[in-house]
Amino acid sequence: MPIDIRATAIPAVKLIVPSRINDARGFFSETYRSSEFAGAGLPVDFVQENFSLSLMPNVVRGLHYQTQPFAQDKLIRVVRGRIFDVAVDLRASSPTYGKHVVFELSTENWHQLFVPIGFAHGFCTLEANTEVVYKVTNYYSRANDFGVAWNDPDIGIKWPVEDADAILSDKDKAQPRLAEIGVPFD
Repeated sequence: MPIDIRATAIPAVKLIVPSRINDARGFFSETYRSSEFAGAGLPVDFVQENFSLSLMPNVVRGLHYQTQPFAQDKLIRVVRGRIFDVAVDLRASSPTYGKHVVFELSTENWHQLFVPIGFAHGFCTLEANTEVVYKVTNYYSRANDFGVAWNDPDIGIKWPVEDADAILSDKDKAQPRLAEIGVPFD
């Protein structure tokens, strides 16, 4: 089953569109195939899979990243609900440094987002009981876990939720602005 790997406005970030075989029972889909990713220039080795459940709409998770030696590529998909998904380029030498791309990922469209090392990632739930699964290429490291303020005006993300209505963790409420984080990726 082919997996359609599409370029985005920031070339390192890829929109992944797995095919589906539908029948009266539902559908079957390959959501990841190593050879397809390698053929598209993404030779990744996923070592951990994470799951998040957000009970309400307007839950904002992010913008998160891990630094070396625990930096992570991520493959994000929604298994129930919908999210507004964001990747922000933190690679200092990149022509798109500080820029972002946005996609809606949902059970319905079955799209996935590949976010490479060098990016902060986050999302906002658009429905109650949204479930997100994401594979990563490195293990979680608390000492290398960092973030950027989700609503940093210098990044300029047009979130689908007002600041006052966003539901955030205490950690995400206290994240620094882009101008304050230094250079996490050269």
